Amino acid sequence: MCTLQKRGSIYFLTLTGSGEHRLNPTLIDSIQSALRRIKSEPTSPSSVLITTAEGKFFSNGYDIAWAGNSQSRMNLMDSKLRSLVSDLLSLPMPTIAAISGHASAAGLMFVLSHDYRLMRKDRGFLYMSELDINMVIPAWFVALIKCKIGDAATRREMIMKATKLTAEMALKGGIVDLVHDNVEETVKAAIGLGEELVGRKWDGHIYAQNRLVDVGEVLDKLETEETVEGQNGKDTKSRL
Repeated sequence: MCTLQKRGSIYFLTLTGSGEHRLNPTLIDSIQSALRRIKSEPTSPSSVLITTAEGKFFSNGYDIAWAGNSQSRMNLMDSKLRSLVSDLLSLPMPTIAAISGHASAAGLMFVLSHDYRLMRKDRGFLYMSELDINMVIPAWFVALIKCKIGDAATRREMIMKATKLTAEMALKGGIVDLVHDNVEETVKAAIGLGEELVGRKWDGHIYAQNRLVDVGEVLDKLETEETVEGQNGKDTKSRL
């Protein structure tokens, strides 16, 4: 489902295979296992995580086909993704998403959970698909979008028009930091940025604490969703 490699001070998390990298419990567990491995290793002076994917998709969102009509499966996917997002937001190092293809809905939330986002411009788009598939966007999705994307017009295009944003549109709207001609150049640029960040020799735990202050409203929403779900067994099917 994914691989984790370390080259020097840079970790490379790669979603493997030519599929859509749909976020079902198996894939999410695999990613979280990789993050736990990173956290368990001896602390280095400075490290960086780069996440990318093989094939034409970075991640095409929740695995709706796996969930089918099962309420418990829908709840499980949402709960596991919230946990993954929390893990990324607390990871004690800078994180970079090298967006190698399409990133949709929950897959885009996975992208936005990274500190820096680089995108290829020869293929792929960013897409909140909820309107087009007659589903209501989860409140915590919106909290993350507002935290990571300052431009209200861009958020409206994403949420209220379900626009498929190209790399150039995403750059203009402040969703991604840089765009590059192809996947090879995107990954190369991510490595260059990673090396630059490693060179700053920041304390990873201090970095994580500062990030958590910055995304405090997102964490509050994640915790609220978890609490309400635990108390009420709430219906999340219509929201995914």
